[in-house]
Amino acid sequence: MAGGGYFAWERLGTGGLPPGIASGNGRLEAVEIDVSTKTAGRIREILVNEGDFVEAGQLLARMDTAPLMAQRREAEAQLQRAQIAIGTAESLVTQREAERRAAAATVAQREAERDAANGRRARTEQLARTNNASLQLLDDDRARALGAVAAVGAAQAQLAASDAAINAARSQVVDARSAVDAARATLERIDVDIADSDLKSPRDGRVQYRVAQPGEVLSAGGRVLNLVDLGDVYMNFFLPAEQAGRLSYGAEVRLVLDAAPQYVIPATISFVADVAQFTPRSVETAQERQKLMFRVKARIAPELLRRYITQVKAGIPGVAYVRLVPDAAWPASLTGTLVQ
Repeated sequence: MAGGGYFAWERLGTGGLPPGIASGNGRLEAVEIDVSTKTAGRIREILVNEGDFVEAGQLLARMDTAPLMAQRREAEAQLQRAQIAIGTAESLVTQREAERRAAAATVAQREAERDAANGRRARTEQLARTNNASLQLLDDDRARALGAVAAVGAAQAQLAASDAAINAARSQVVDARSAVDAARATLERIDVDIADSDLKSPRDGRVQYRVAQPGEVLSAGGRVLNLVDLGDVYMNFFLPAEQAGRLSYGAEVRLVLDAAPQYVIPATISFVADVAQFTPRSVETAQERQKLMFRVKARIAPELLRRYITQVKAGIPGVAYVRLVPDAAWPASLTGTLVQ
């Protein structure tokens, strides 16, 4: 079966395609994902090797979290201090409110003394007009009345100062509560950084490179591993303008790989370049490299990839066969062993 498939692939790859079918050489490619550090730090351990298959959410590497744990303890201490400051500020507000009540009582007392002094002064003035009171007594009562008015003003100023002190104490309560919120936010941020120190796989894929090694110190965003996303695999190939112009997005493609020519893999057109280019030396023949070609991308369905996820590999060369017209008939060699 393998020999027959290879013969068919050789025949189709060198010409003899039925009308409405075109082909181009390419190789399987997959989206690459860099697993990187979020913050600067030292790599404590790497749990996977190159070529390992990994699943989404799997732990791949750990960063040293000792500095982050120290920062967390510091943030906890700041949180406790801020919580204590709230109680202190609230006690100060209570004290200032008590002082205000005392100041208000003093104002009432001074106003009563003022009213009494004014009444006595008025009576003394009446007695003095009939010579029943001395001028000295009148002067003394007038002085007492003026002193009582001044005492009322001083008490009212003290009351206003108490109001200002209360507002200042209440602002300290607000500051202390804000400090508590800030300390809690700092703790949450540090906890997120600690959680992000466990580097996990974002997708199902295969480890392609170990970019760094345990013990290395990386800056923020430093690459640790390179993965290939085995759920997003495609083949790039090239067609001349006459054929590329007849393609439509979603057109059916059949892929035949060099490593397994007995199998035919279905795919669809997901991209056609709008600018012509020279085809790469590693893809096309010397004769075809003299022409301007259009890059075409054939994407394998994700649900098909999931069924064979552990067998998918990037970099395998092969040939892509594409329908230029929807009703073109596939050769028999591209229908009998279709992977489903």
